[in-house]
Amino acid sequence: MAISNSCRFALTISCSAFALAFAANAARAANYIQGDSLLISTTTYQDVGAVANLVAGTSLLPGANAGETSTAVSNGALNTVWNNASVDSSFGVTSAISLSDLNVTTGAVLASTSLNPSIVSTSFSSKSELGLNLTKTSTGYVATFMGYAGGGVGNLDVSNSDTTAYKDTTNPVTSFFAPGANQTYAFNRSVVAFSANGSFTTTQTLAYGGNNGRSAVLAPNGLYYTTGNSNNGSGTPTQLTTTTGLEVATPGSTPNSTMIDPTFKAVPKDKAGKSSNFRGLTYYDGNLYFTKGSGSNGIDTVYTVSNPDGQLPTSSTANAATVSVLPGFPTDSAKVTGGDYTPFGLFFANPTTLYVADEGTGNTTDATEHAGLEKWTLSDGTWSLDYTLQAGLIGDTYSVPGWDFGETTIGLRNLTGEVNANGTVTFFATTSTTSGSGDNGADPNEIVKITDVLGDTSLPTSEKFSVFDGPDAGLRYGGVAFAAAPEPSTWAMLLLGFGGLGFVGYRKRSALSLG
Repeated sequence: MAISNSCRFALTISCSAFALAFAANAARAANYIQGDSLLISTTTYQDVGAVANLVAGTSLLPGANAGETSTAVSNGALNTVWNNASVDSSFGVTSAISLSDLNVTTGAVLASTSLNPSIVSTSFSSKSELGLNLTKTSTGYVATFMGYAGGGVGNLDVSNSDTTAYKDTTNPVTSFFAPGANQTYAFNRSVVAFSANGSFTTTQTLAYGGNNGRSAVLAPNGLYYTTGNSNNGSGTPTQLTTTTGLEVATPGSTPNSTMIDPTFKAVPKDKAGKSSNFRGLTYYDGNLYFTKGSGSNGIDTVYTVSNPDGQLPTSSTANAATVSVLPGFPTDSAKVTGGDYTPFGLFFANPTTLYVADEGTGNTTDATEHAGLEKWTLSDGTWSLDYTLQAGLIGDTYSVPGWDFGETTIGLRNLTGEVNANGTVTFFATTSTTSGSGDNGADPNEIVKITDVLGDTSLPTSEKFSVFDGPDAGLRYGGVAFAAAPEPSTWAMLLLGFGGLGFVGYRKRSALSLG
């Protein structure tokens, strides 16, 4: 598949003009997220830029601590470049973000585009990035996700760089790339809003310095909510411990973000700020839900946050909101148990049925009993696990042309679904894998599909995962988002929150050829 892109332009617009521009563009070229389709986010590794200049045994990289250096063990070749993570724990390479709309029955590409990486890009091999959320607006669906402002392609260690809000001199990446007092190596983590006509806007946050933004959702109040992690240094400065976890941001051209419940700490003795190492995120029925499933601090589980005065938290009420574990979900310390669960993506089939994608990267209990797709049901205010779907998924092995390592599927990451009229739910999810590569986040993963009977409470024997798309060497599947068939009479009016804000929009037209 070859994609050529042309004609990028920027326009600055204010409140009413924003809605009019989106409506006009959608009428002209409504090519994406049109209903009964699957929007996916991907990124493809390229041996260009700084990574292409690496010479094994010669090139210097950041070391384990600030002020230290290490020596590259590989050049930029796909199969070995990730071995550099053995000497530079922050090692990563920026890559372009691609979005494709697929037919949910055949997998055929309906539309595809790549975003200008000089505006926003992602990091290969950061497996937790590019999670997608869809929101219905008055002009159609809008997909939201996170990226790095001005990240480009082929740049090193951007996923552990600073933001423009704070320079962390204890960060090994900072001390290597910006050792001087007046030097910076900063890339703000941005929310990207991608519309049905292929246009997109970006809003830079000031959160997640030293680590990455994972997911973003546009809520009915017109605000963005994001999840991510911060701090790649040895200290715990408040500039980092209070700009992590769950954040709220106002869409616009001015970088902004506010941490929700900045004093949250699931395990009192753990490192400050690391209990909020959140990744999966969804909005459902007036509430926000999110997950933690990695890192040695805090609790790997499913969370929600209170709504001050009955409304979603805003920048002015963020301190009054309280993050808490959903009743019935695990409360074991990740540091003590190694993680009985490693939840990632979430999907509500109805108010009392929640499906959770589990990555399978925790302890033995997680890998054998919980990895895959968990089904939880709510009764008398408490959630309980009914069963975990694993057939055709866990332990599946495969090889990929152009990739030197055999792959084994161990779990799921991001998740989306559709509730069918016949009482079933069809899911699409991205897989997590293990192999002998230098960084399993770089492994060629897949999109898988399964259908579950909504009313079942015991493990069915006939349900089995199948591969929907992939794998391809050098390509990582990030997020998946199912778009239901549009019903214009039920569009939510979600643009009120944009009033008075300036936006910078980018329009990209793509010509798609298959070969």
